[in-house]
Amino acid sequence: MTESKAKVYETEDVTVTFDAHRCLHSGECVRGLPAVFDTGRKPWVDASAASPEEIGEVISRCPSGALHYTPKGNAPETPVHPTTVTAVAGGPFVLRGHLVLRTADGKHTHETRAALCRCGHTGNQPYCDGSNDCLLQGKTWT
Repeated sequence: MTESKAKVYETEDVTVTFDAHRCLHSGECVRGLPAVFDTGRKPWVDASAASPEEIGEVISRCPSGALHYTPKGNAPETPVHPTTVTAVAGGPFVLRGHLVLRTADGKHTHETRAALCRCGHTGNQPYCDGSNDCLLQGKTWT
C-alpha cells in the first residue's frame, strides 16, 4: 500500500485534506467550486475562497474520498445512511456511508467515501489508484 501523504489546507474556519494517491480525477471539486479548487494554481486548494458549508457540500460529492473536510469546532463529515455500494462500469466500487476498511498492511481505517479497486492492479490497496487502463478512457464517473 502507498503511504498516505495527505496535504492539509487550513483556515480558521475549516480544514481540508487531500490525498493524491486516492484521487481519480472525477472533477466534482473543480466543477463544484472553482474558486476553491483550481488545478492551475499553487497551492491548488484555497479553503478561504468559500464558506465551510459550501466546501463541505462539494467535498461530500468526491467519490474517491481523496478530499475530506472538518469545520473548526464541529464534527467531521457525517456518513450517509444507509451505506451504498455502486459498481462503476469499467471502474471501481464506489462506497458511501459509515465504512471501516482494512488496508493491505492490516490496519483498519474509518471512511465516509471510498473508491475501491476491483481489478487488482492498484498500488494502493484497497483503494483504486487509476492503474487500470479502463479508468483512463476519458469518461467522467461519479
